[in-house]
This record gives sequence, C-alpha cells and structure tokens, in this order.
Amino acid sequence: MSRRTRALAFLLLALLAATAAAMIADGYGASVRRGFGPLRPVVVLAAELPPGKPIGPVQIAEALAVRRVPERFVPPDALVDPAEALGLVAATVLPVGSYLQATQLSARRSGGDDTPALARDRRPVEIAVSGAGALLAAGPAPASAKVDVVVTSEPGGPGAGRTYVAAAGVPLLALRPEAEGAGGVAAATLGLTRRQALRLIAAESFARKLTVLPGA
Repeated sequence: MSRRTRALAFLLLALLAATAAAMIADGYGASVRRGFGPLRPVVVLAAELPPGKPIGPVQIAEALAVRRVPERFVPPDALVDPAEALGLVAATVLPVGSYLQATQLSARRSGGDDTPALARDRRPVEIAVSGAGALLAAGPAPASAKVDVVVTSEPGGPGAGRTYVAAAGVPLLALRPEAEGAGGVAAATLGLTRRQALRLIAAESFARKLTVLPGA
C-alpha cells in the first residue's frame, strides 16, 4: 500500500469516527431532553451578592449571569433575566453558582432602617446626579420627599444639548455627596419603576448630566 493510499485511508477513518461521535452526542442530547425537559435560561450567581444592599447595574453586570439548564432542574421562581433583580435586596448571602430566585429577594433594605416602604412597582436605585447642593444643605431627605430627574444630553451639533424630564415626582430615599463632591455632585437613591430605572441608567452613560429638582 502506497503512502498516499495509507493517508487517504486514515483520513477516511477519522471522518467516520467524527461522524460516529457526532451521532452519539446528538443521541445523548436528545435523551437528556426527553428525560429532563428542554433547556431554559436561568439567572445564576457568578459572584457573591452582599445581603441588605440594593442590586444595581454594577452587580447585574459582574455578579449575575444567564445559563441554559434542563427545565427539570430550574426552580419555579428562578429569575430568567438579570434585569429583574434591579433595585431588589438579597435577604441573605447567596452562594456563587446558585440560582437566583424571587423568594430570595425583597424590595426593601434589611436591618430595619428608616427607608420608607415603596409601592410594589418601585425599587430603590442609586444614580449619580448633579445640582444636589441645595438638597444636601437641607439635610436628610424626608420620607415624603419627591424629586424630578432632568437629563441634559450631549449636543449633537453646534447647538446646546437637549434637556428633558426623564422621571417626575419620584421618591427620594437617600442623598449623599460623592467623594469628589464639588458642584453638588451626589449619589441619589430613588424609588423608581423598572422603566424609569432603565431609562436613567442608560442616560448615565450618554448624557452630560442628570439633575435632581424638588418635585411639585
């Protein structure tokens, strides 16, 4: 048998082996689906979430991941989208690798602090804001304080940027100056709906500034 013939024979055997392996793997996958159900997305912990602290955009990006697992192993209250956890609070330490379940989260801080209760559709979300000097000078925000959040976008041309109210009359839960603190820059914890939270989080990345004004 010539060298070329032997090479062709080995290539043919390798192709046959690869085909057989693919058929076995496909058959195994089909067997798993029949036994454990179709694959479903589920949120898992890629890093530990500290209890008692609202889950913000950073925690969603760094601590939460989506995996696809057989339906049989997914808890009935498991989250399927990390954004569902925005603003919620872990009731206890959640270990890495575990499923994130709705029953492990609440809409209020733990520890019995003075944060007012929020409506069911609102969650505490912290954002960086400007123009908070007057509010900070007035002391801690009262439980009934409401503010408007105004977004000023970067100019798209020679003119000024667009300014508009992105969230009106939202509860102000806490307000503290940032480390650099100049010019009234502060971290505001607001009681936002999911839609408002996503809008303001997006605005933080593209807008020139976000300003809080006392609500009517």
